[in-house]
Amino acid sequence: MLEFFTTTNTGIVLTILGQCLLVLIPLLVALAFLMYADRKVWAAVQMRKGPNVVGAFGLLQSFADFLKYIVKEIVVPAGADKAVFFLAPLISFVLAVVAWSVIPFNDGWVLSNINVAILFVFAVSSLEVYGVIMGGWASNSKYPFLGSLRSAAQMISYEVSLGLIIIGVIISTGSMNFGDIVAAQDGKGGIFNWYWVAHFPMLFLFFISALAETNRPPFDLPEAESELVAGYQVEYSSTPFLLFMIGELMAVVLMCALVSLLFLGGWLSPVGFLPDGIFWMVLKMAAVFFMFAMVKAITPRYRYDQLMRIGWKVFLPLSLFWVVLVAFLAKFEVGGAMWARYTLLGG
Repeated sequence: MLEFFTTTNTGIVLTILGQCLLVLIPLLVALAFLMYADRKVWAAVQMRKGPNVVGAFGLLQSFADFLKYIVKEIVVPAGADKAVFFLAPLISFVLAVVAWSVIPFNDGWVLSNINVAILFVFAVSSLEVYGVIMGGWASNSKYPFLGSLRSAAQMISYEVSLGLIIIGVIISTGSMNFGDIVAAQDGKGGIFNWYWVAHFPMLFLFFISALAETNRPPFDLPEAESELVAGYQVEYSSTPFLLFMIGELMAVVLMCALVSLLFLGGWLSPVGFLPDGIFWMVLKMAAVFFMFAMVKAITPRYRYDQLMRIGWKVFLPLSLFWVVLVAFLAKFEVGGAMWARYTLLGG
């Protein structure tokens, strides 16, 4: 039986399909509860109860919303390009899912353990902007189109900072493989051996850039209700709207995974007497997501000119300076192997 799944073409296809579903299904279920948690955090900050009716403590509220979107009528605006109109949310959803194919949850627990995993994630996430632009343009309405243009400019601007910050991590590790990056953070120092110490300033820049990259508050300007009604997806309803929202939330969780892998040791245990494992990876992702939810609840929205000024005049110079500084520290092995972990990996 085992030979069927490892030697025959049909068996290999079924094995790959099963592995994909093993990642996708828990991820989609987790998204439902993360959306619930996001709403409960926001409600608690504003001294409200939040969802508390559907299911115990309102835990099934996200599934009720999902059912509502599924059964609602799909409305297509008059004059819209129907093919592009429906293709846009599908692209946003599919690309958000594909990026998870190189994200490890534990040592060896990854669909595709490639050496250029970081490049793959950035290539796929960069393509997600096309779904946003296509959705805004295909709606044949000025407000979604303006929202899509804002989103494109915002995502491109902060991808530059994210890329430069990650280059610093790559210089320290000598590898673009997520498994190697986590392995480089393993050591006797425990949590103080993780990259949040060596790259401490960039942890904050990465987190803020991730907020802007995923259109989360206080940088949700493509969806600013006071200016653009609801942004690029304003003309969407039912399942197409749901695909946009799932893609956006999945991108947020992807950023949580990247923060955990790049700076917080991934699946490494913070205490020596407990074993490493997927539990720590999930716990760290949940903690970062909580920070995303808190920022949404307590931070006022920025103006668009402030957003772009921070990205190009503050984050870009700082991240570029950090790349040069880390290259210097790694080359001359300042602080031992603090910024030159590739020496520990045998690189």
